Parts: sequence; structure tokens; C-alpha cells
Amino acid sequence: MNRYDIIIIGGGQSALACAYFLQRRGLDYLILDDQNEAGRAWLHTWDSLTLFSPSEYSSLPGRMMPKSERKFPSKDEVIAYLNEYEKHYKVKVQRSVSVNEVIKTENGFQLETNQDSYECKVLISATGTWKKPFIPFVPGSDLFDGQQIHSANYKNPNNFKAKKVLVVGNGNSGAQILAEVSKVATATWAVQSEPEYLPDEVDGRVLFDVASAKYHAMQAGKEFDASQYSLGKIVMVPPVVEARERGALQFKQTFKALTKTGVLWPEGIGEQFYTIIWCTGFRSATDHLNSLNIVDEDSRIKTIETKSTVVPGLYLVGYGNWTGFASATLIGVGRSAKQTIELVATYLNILISK
Repeated sequence: MNRYDIIIIGGGQSALACAYFLQRRGLDYLILDDQNEAGRAWLHTWDSLTLFSPSEYSSLPGRMMPKSERKFPSKDEVIAYLNEYEKHYKVKVQRSVSVNEVIKTENGFQLETNQDSYECKVLISATGTWKKPFIPFVPGSDLFDGQQIHSANYKNPNNFKAKKVLVVGNGNSGAQILAEVSKVATATWAVQSEPEYLPDEVDGRVLFDVASAKYHAMQAGKEFDASQYSLGKIVMVPPVVEARERGALQFKQTFKALTKTGVLWPEGIGEQFYTIIWCTGFRSATDHLNSLNIVDEDSRIKTIETKSTVVPGLYLVGYGNWTGFASATLIGVGRSAKQTIELVATYLNILISK
């Protein structure tokens, strides 16, 4: 049995941020990651994806991301940064380890994996969302004979040249994928509500600053109107701006059903499509915790910030605002990770004193 004080499941940005603060405290830990290299979700995104913020506003704690030649760092630049970060801090990680089950024990947790069994006193789950793509139920979804893919599996538009493609979802992924698919295919954009766009000059840095101000106002019991800079609005990254300039950001109210060859629009008119690309978001990848009987129907777990309210010694980092303000972002996860490791250190001290 491999025994550690702390085990982190997942080797992405959240796990690396936690490892940084764990090492500063000299705590015994190990990361278990099912990927072959650092980068986790970034290894699987579409080829042209970029950050929303300049590199100087997209760094993990302790080490700045190198400045990019472009306004927003590319996917490859982010992966290179995460790899270098892991190597620089000599992060303790075991690769290609998939955690299949977590069992609560008297002394903490037992983890069953595809390679071995592990034990720990504290468990930090940092698996993010990319392994849990969400596609909403639509009548007739089993009838469509064409190709259906989620944005999690989309890479580039090369396979859609001269095809009819339907992009579903009015968020950032929908706008960005529509922008590049529409260059080579006849692309239609289906949305539930009219897309809202941020001003061209607003990027992730501004969003983080505004969201931070809102967070601190809420902590102080004050009101703060951040509606103008809502994270639900589309960031005007260069490909989306270019698509707007050529008139490609046209949309239709979403369809009411799928058919054998395409979709049925609200007015009852059918239309054929070769491929449907679902840009409809993700759920939290928490299946490895199902045996603890604490995961709800939305794949979430009740927490106070990152600390489980039910299972002592369990923490969840990087799943979005329900596990800490802006914790799913490179710049935001540092604060969440630091707070979590402070809680972990206190918890371990209590165990030692018993």
C-alpha cells in the first residue's frame, strides 16, 4: 500500500497550484493524474483555443507565464507553461493513474486505481470538468443519423469543409467554434437566448478584476453591480471579432427536436445537417467519489468553499465558483489553493494532536 498524508487526484492547473503551497509548507503529498503529461484539460481542447487574458494575468502562484507574442497565449503555450511549472517545482506526480474508487476509512481514504491501491489522511479532488461533457436531452436525439460531437471532442474544422454544420450553444465555445467552422462550411448557430457580447476591449483580466470586486463586496455584505461585465457574456477574442466583421455571428432560436437528417425548428420547418457540434458546457468530473454517496445529480458535492461539509478530510479545488471564487481559472485558482492548503494543514495538526 502506498501511504501519504495528502493525495491530489488530477494533475491540471488546480493540482499544480495546490502542490506549490503544499511544498512551501513541507507537507507530504502525491498527485495522481490519468494523463501522460502536464496540461490535463488543455491537452484535449480544440487546436485554436487561446486564453482570454494576456500571459501576465494568467499565471499560477510563484511563477509567471512567459510573455506571448500574441495578445492571448495559445493552447500550446499554456501546455508548455504547465509542463515547465511542474518540472521547476519538482512536483510529485504519478502519471497514467486513473482513480476508479475512493473508500472512506478510519484513518482517511483508500484509493483504488488502474495501477495500485493508495492510502491518505487528506484527499484533494482537482479533476475539473473536461471529462464530463454535457449534452441536454432533446426529443429525437436517437434518430439523427449524422455526426454529433461535443466541443470537448472538437479539434478543428478540417473535416467540415463544404458541409452543413449546426453549432449549438450561445457561450464562448459556441461563438469561437462557429467563427472558425463558418470559414469552411455552411454553419448555423442555434441558441436558447440571444448571445450577449462584452466590449471589444474587455478581456479576462478585466473580468477577473470586476469579479474580484464583486466577490469582496459580497464578503462585506455590500451590493455590487457587475452585470456589464458578466462572465456569461462572450469575450471578443480576435477570431470572434473577425467573424463579426464578415457577418458570421448570425443565430437562430434553438430547435425543438432532432430528426433523422437534421433538426425541426420552432416554426415546424425541418433542416438537414451533416454534423451537430454541441457547445453546451460540462459537469464536474466527480465520478471517482460516487462510492462516498455525496455526489448530487449535477455532479456537485456540498462544500464550504473547498471543504466537504460531510466527509472530513475531503477538499475539492478548481471546479468553478461553487468551490471557490474564480477557481476554474489560472489566475483565480491560486487563492483557492492557498486557502485549501491552510485548511489542510490545520486539519492534519488536529489529527496529530489527538
